[in-house]
Amino acid sequence: MPPSNLDRMIQLAKEFFALKNDPAQISVTEETMEKFREIHPATLTEENDGSGPVAWILLIPTTHELMEQFIAKQITERELLEKTPLQGRYDALYLCSALVLPEYRAKGLAKQLTRAAVKSIRADHPIERMFYWAFSPEGKKLAASVAREADLPLYSRPE
Repeated sequence: MPPSNLDRMIQLAKEFFALKNDPAQISVTEETMEKFREIHPATLTEENDGSGPVAWILLIPTTHELMEQFIAKQITERELLEKTPLQGRYDALYLCSALVLPEYRAKGLAKQLTRAAVKSIRADHPIERMFYWAFSPEGKKLAASVAREADLPLYSRPE
């Protein structure tokens, strides 16, 4: 039996982000998924083709102060999530990750999901800036496009 879409997405995330090699990165677990939902329902968004997820995006609304610390490498990605207050007033948005199964790429799916999530989060919070940590040229391009369309300044954590 071929692997399910869910199994393929999990494997893609492990390979792409090499989570086992960097404990400072966010690992998506039941515990972190609960925190994402408490921060905002649109933090973790997926596209499902009926056979399971084919695309995932992860955005974390947070504070400008935590954004500055993260960009300056004073805190890790995991600490960014841990320190983001629940039910807070969020004015910064971390474009954390976007994963798409190979056969669904180059169709604008990640951009569509990200735009919708940004719109949902901005309806509830006064987001004034976006930031990201580029792992790929595609991620950098997606972040720039979404920030431009949202008319928000974009900041990057140095590699």
